[in-house]
Formats: sequence, structure tokens, C-alpha cells
Amino acid sequence: MDRKIISRRIADIQNSLSRLNNNICAMDSLDIQRYPENYETMSTEAALRAEGIACQLRSLLYASTSVPKTEYLVKAGEVHGIEVRFENGILEVIMPRLLPKKKARQSSLFLIDPLHAVLGQYTKEHTLPRFRECVVCISHVYDHELPDWCLLDYDNLQQKQILDTIALYVMADDSGLLCDAYNTTELGDQDGTRIYIMEKNLFAGWLSRREKDLKSISDF
Repeated sequence: MDRKIISRRIADIQNSLSRLNNNICAMDSLDIQRYPENYETMSTEAALRAEGIACQLRSLLYASTSVPKTEYLVKAGEVHGIEVRFENGILEVIMPRLLPKKKARQSSLFLIDPLHAVLGQYTKEHTLPRFRECVVCISHVYDHELPDWCLLDYDNLQQKQILDTIALYVMADDSGLLCDAYNTTELGDQDGTRIYIMEKNLFAGWLSRREKDLKSISDF
């Protein structure tokens, strides 16, 4: 890539970093108790701006170096804490907390590319089933120190593209006729999303064990 183009892209990233710093400073000075909605807007903008910067840096990396895209994305998935496990007939995918659909913008792309890479890498090393009729449980984990207003409605979360991505690797068809979907909210030590996929006959036993293990789980 031409050096002038690289310099221009770096300048764009530096400009985005400056705006991100302004966002964070505004978050720090805001009275959260009095203006929780404003804080939510500011924090979402800051998080998405940070993700946009990461996407800009990814694009620059691919265009100006010989680092293989898949190799980098697997490492990006590790940094995000994306994990795939398959034990006792149950697939578990661990991801960062999902964002509201209306504010997602680059967020879904930011997570989907590393998710693809991590799933692809996992399938090279392990055998995964092809579920036909199954249950998908999406557990939205919130930091127990967060106030209740931080908890989001299930139908306002950007999860369809995430499920579509996982379905490519383990589902014969993610049609509602074959796939039952459940959402639940848990309190934990940090935010995150856990997605479980299993045969329908395993769900009742899994849920019973899960409820015993957790301090807080909502009704399905």
C-alpha cells in the first residue's frame, strides 16, 4: 500500500481516538444517578467508536501487511474472550455482551468475523454435531454491580446475526419449526453472553442443573 494512503488512514484513526477520548471524559464528568439515559447513550457511543477504531486498524493491517486475516481473527476472538466448548452433547459459545440493535452499527461485524474464525478453528480440531431439531438458550450475563436499568429487553439485542453465524457450523436449519429459542438473564462477575445449543431431550435436565448452579437466573 502507498505510504500516503497509510498515513491518511492513520490520521483518520488518530482523529477517532481523539473523539473517543472526548466521549470517555464526558462519561466521567456526567452525574449518572441524575442522567442515566444520557450516560447510556454516551457509553454506547464510546464503545461503538472503540469498536470502529478496531475495525479501522484491522482493515489497515490486512491491506498493509502479510498477516493472514483468519490467523489474526482467531487471535482477536481470544482477546474478546470468545470460546467454543462441546461437552455431553451441548455446545456452548461464550461471547462479550451483545448491544442494542438500534445502536449496533459496526458492533455485529466486529464480533461476527472473530466468531467465524474461532468456530472455523474449533471445527478443524474437534467434531461438532449437525443439530436438526434443537434448543438454543441465550443467557445474557450482567455484572451484579450494575443497576437494574442497565438490563436490556431480549427483543432489543443484536443476536440474529450471531445465531446465523453459529447455525452455519452446527445446525441443519435454524427454522422456528425445528429450533426452539429461549432467553434468560443471569447476574455474574462480568458482562457477557453465553449461547447453548442442544438436542431437545437434553434441555429439561440441563436447565435443572443450571438453576441449581446459579445464584440468580430468570424464568424461561
